Amino acid sequence: MKPGTCILSALVLFCLQGCSTEAPIDRHALVTRHNITHSSRDSLSSLSVGNGKFAFTADITGLQSFPAEYEKGVPLGTMAEWGWHTDKNPAAYCLEDVLKTYDVHGRQVPYVHQYRKGEEERKVAASDWLRGNPHRVNLGFIGLSLLYKDGTEADISCIENPVQQLDLWSGELRSTFLCDGKRVTVRTFCHPDSDMITASVSSALIPENRLRIKISFPSAIAAWSGYDMKSPLIHTTELVSDRGRTAIFKRSQDSDAYYLSLLKGDAAIEKSGSHEYFIVPPAGDTVFYFSCLYTKNSPSSEPLPFSNTEAASSAGWQDFWTTGGAVDFSGCTDPRAFELERRVVLSRYLTRIQCSGSLPAAETGLTYNSWFGKSHLEMHWWHAVHFALWRKGEVLERQMEYYRQIFPAAAGTAVRQGYRGVRWPKMVGPDGRESPSTVGTYLIWQQPHAVFFAELIYINSANKREVLDNYSDLVFATSDFMASYAFYDSERDRYVLGPVLIPAQESLPKETTINPPFELVYWHWALITANEWRKRLGMDPDTAWQDVAMKISKLPVRNGLYLCSETTPDSYSNQRYMSDHPIVSGILGVLPPTRLVDTGILRNSLDTITARWNWNTTWGWDFPMLAMAAAATGRAEDAVDFLLMDAPKNRYLTSGHNYQDARLSIYLPGNGGLLTAVAKMCVEKQFPANGKWNVKWEGLNKYPE
Repeated sequence: MKPGTCILSALVLFCLQGCSTEAPIDRHALVTRHNITHSSRDSLSSLSVGNGKFAFTADITGLQSFPAEYEKGVPLGTMAEWGWHTDKNPAAYCLEDVLKTYDVHGRQVPYVHQYRKGEEERKVAASDWLRGNPHRVNLGFIGLSLLYKDGTEADISCIENPVQQLDLWSGELRSTFLCDGKRVTVRTFCHPDSDMITASVSSALIPENRLRIKISFPSAIAAWSGYDMKSPLIHTTELVSDRGRTAIFKRSQDSDAYYLSLLKGDAAIEKSGSHEYFIVPPAGDTVFYFSCLYTKNSPSSEPLPFSNTEAASSAGWQDFWTTGGAVDFSGCTDPRAFELERRVVLSRYLTRIQCSGSLPAAETGLTYNSWFGKSHLEMHWWHAVHFALWRKGEVLERQMEYYRQIFPAAAGTAVRQGYRGVRWPKMVGPDGRESPSTVGTYLIWQQPHAVFFAELIYINSANKREVLDNYSDLVFATSDFMASYAFYDSERDRYVLGPVLIPAQESLPKETTINPPFELVYWHWALITANEWRKRLGMDPDTAWQDVAMKISKLPVRNGLYLCSETTPDSYSNQRYMSDHPIVSGILGVLPPTRLVDTGILRNSLDTITARWNWNTTWGWDFPMLAMAAAATGRAEDAVDFLLMDAPKNRYLTSGHNYQDARLSIYLPGNGGLLTAVAKMCVEKQFPANGKWNVKWEGLNKYPE
């Protein structure tokens, strides 16, 4: 079938499934008008190819030729969701070493705490080890080694007239440049189903023996960068096989290992150091093809050749773009519409390659390590909800299995603290073990996410009974914890949240904070929804859940404004409380409507937030959150203003990444939040009706009510 026929058929299908217009969107035009083209050696301009469980981030050469030049921007790297390392633990550090006990309404409750320098030595050492392990591994660098005529190796200054384009429709990264007057062209692809990249390199430098492929392997370390090029003795690289067209490298560090299988044709391999090899193409050719397959275990087959991966990538990306949802802003006359569309299209690309694997994504995805590459489960909402809304719900369903995998660890936390059910962690690796923290272990707003995800899947599923059967155990255990966590205030006949509690607005003190509004509303909605699940299954309501939901504390209000918490009456006069996440806005929009929220008070609160908030302290997902709140309270134009607000952490790079600061140069919760807000605003008809926002959409799912 011709591509155009396939696209048309898919669009007709999705238009029938749910859209805002009878004419199908030209998806090829929509996507390709945002192909990325740049000609800069800027360290923030690196680009990635990937498939959701594996990603390869390249520099201006299309490979990873100059990693040091990008370390302070968007770093280069190769990462897979299975790629983790754990340091040796000769002191047998465990969670019991880092417990800190608090008085919680007359009960002694232990928390996994991060101890700092100056405190008890073993507690500090245990905190560092437990927080840093496991950490995600940078699997290595594959780049060009370019030589001048005198045989010396060229640095990045040799790259002249570079032009690099990422073709979103096919997944091709094409890079051309001059080096020493000779043109080099590199075409890079990632396989859609394997942890593999492939490339073709074309240049007259090849027959002159002045272009080689360089493979170098760093060690894994428990640090923000995640790797170290200067510790050759703590890891090993072994060329275990070099036969015919294929070579296999084995990488080992402590008890962890992985493999790189290289399809190299007739190229020779030259060892340059303990962890560096050159792949030398045959001298008579001007084009060299190679493929690199990364595996956790010894590979059972050789990598696919370039042509196969090129075809698979193109087919995979066309399937992605022609199925699921689409939003077209080309009919809008507001001058900001093109930029909003660019952010949406590139966010869809980035979240697919960075966040669509089996594990909840890290905040920097598979590009580089932040917080040791671990998942932050309160951020899973921002990483994953949009997949279901854009009819890619299989991603959310796949990642829901992670909660089942870590169920025993979460149940153990609840038991240790004297609660029922499961207490979901915040910062975790694949095993689900909590990481010591002065903040994360005291958060609770990740807890209702499992109920929200399950309900989102349910309302958009054709087989609702199957969804109920699949997720009721998670919904019920989650709700058991929530009901037992809420404290009954008998004097006022109400249920209280906290202390010990750090709300989503993390600038509030854990020892004294009571009843932050977002958590109150989320508790109320989730417990009512959980009982609705029992009703759907023919079960009686859980009376404990029902009692907490009905008697949850009222939202704290003063002078017609929602407060940050019941214990912060000076919420809008104390600068400490006008910083970090303006999470009070999330009580409507992010969360479905409930009887607890007064839209008039929320409008007043949004006005005050807009006028007084310290925008330098916000984060990327705050802007779509504010947009959803504005839209839900009938302020569509304010919603668009929030989405496109000129604020330090609402910046989107050429690559589409949401830039935060020098430490956090990419931030995928911002991309995911943008996609959630736009999808919700489309389906609920919340774009401005001022004639400037003729937004077309199709194939989007509905939001929980």
